[in-house]
Amino acid sequence: MTDKPVIFFDGVCNLCNGFVQFIIKHDKYAKFRFAALQSDFAKQELLTKVISVEELSSVILLTEKDVFTKSTAALKIASQLNGFWKAAYIFIIIPKFIRDFVYDIIAKNRYKWFGKENHCMLPTQELKDRFLN
Repeated sequence: MTDKPVIFFDGVCNLCNGFVQFIIKHDKYAKFRFAALQSDFAKQELLTKVISVEELSSVILLTEKDVFTKSTAALKIASQLNGFWKAAYIFIIIPKFIRDFVYDIIAKNRYKWFGKENHCMLPTQELKDRFLN
């Protein structure tokens, strides 16, 4: 594990890669590290956590104390970003089953709507230390 929260994402999903780029742009103090769900690091770290197989295809936020998935992970991440993006955390008041229902619809259609790459995103040289293999 690392000293900073880790965001696990689908490395071949265009929507997920866009989400990571968005986080990088709005994470002024580099609070987060990143790992593709397809990476060896993800397999090693997530193997020891109690996560359902279904959740392994969602965004996952791993902190020192907890593991968050789906809409809760996205909202927890937003709450740590700079600017007004913190305000998105207000949606946490919506019951989880409703938030995750919407999340699941988007996740199920993400390749069809946003496309898919043949390989995981390669970070730029200046961002390499934020990505875990």
